[in-house]
Amino acid sequence: MTKVACIGECMIELREEADRRLSRGFGGDTLNTAVYLARLGTQVDYVTALGDDSWSDELIAAWNSEGVGTSQVLRLPGRLPGLYIIQTDAKGERRFSYWRDTAAARLLFHVPEGGSTIAAMAAYDLIYLSGISLSLYGDEGRERLFAVLQDARSKGRRVAFDTNFRPRGWPDPEVARAAFRKAFAHADIILASTEDLDLLFGEKGTQDLLAFADKAEIVLKYPDLTCRVLSKGEEFVVKGEPAEDVVDTTAAGDSFAAAYLHARLSGKNPDDAAAAGHRLAGQVVRHRGAIIPREAMP
Repeated sequence: MTKVACIGECMIELREEADRRLSRGFGGDTLNTAVYLARLGTQVDYVTALGDDSWSDELIAAWNSEGVGTSQVLRLPGRLPGLYIIQTDAKGERRFSYWRDTAAARLLFHVPEGGSTIAAMAAYDLIYLSGISLSLYGDEGRERLFAVLQDARSKGRRVAFDTNFRPRGWPDPEVARAAFRKAFAHADIILASTEDLDLLFGEKGTQDLLAFADKAEIVLKYPDLTCRVLSKGEEFVVKGEPAEDVVDTTAAGDSFAAAYLHARLSGKNPDDAAAAGHRLAGQVVRHRGAIIPREAMP
């Protein structure tokens, strides 16, 4: 069976309700994708670092209950997971506030204990990471991460990269641009949005990405829910239908990525994979929080 490794950070999630009370869950872009991959039937492990505290124990238990493997989760004594709060407006758009600068996940590619986890990456058929993953590790950690990706690809494995750009994670925009271009060069599948590209690269962002079309499968999403896929010299355009009752857009892109990758790993064509991505994302935005109830899965 095809096996996927998702690299990144999961945090404690506090969601502000209408009465200002907070409800607790968990979330993080690549973890959200891992959960949805597992629900769809893909064998997936999450690759991150946590502390030795009760919150980290709770996260491990929650991921296991979703069918996400945790054998590659590094536990660091004295460290804690990150924390974020979600606030949503009347239109379902969300605002995030973070407490994560000293989170354990940031040390994955820095501490000696991470060596065995790093060595295990080449055994996975697909490694998935995002722009947020890149922002976690600093220059030195990113170089180690890119070495992991290069080694995996040299062994015939594949890499999927989701742009998912968040400016607050990148104090220096030029460092971000360089890191993203390097990630493009190390990827076999690139999932991107014009919003991310414009924000990071300016008006030539899409052009910058398409320069890699001869080396990678590119999945480009537009604000009107059009998805353009370029794969092996072919181009597919798949339009999504807007959900009528959007309450929270959290994890829309993460779930799209999961459905798209699951479909492609299952042998589906790119247009069918994009349609599957639209279907799952369209359901996710109808529920609050990053992870929707299992019974709500399409």
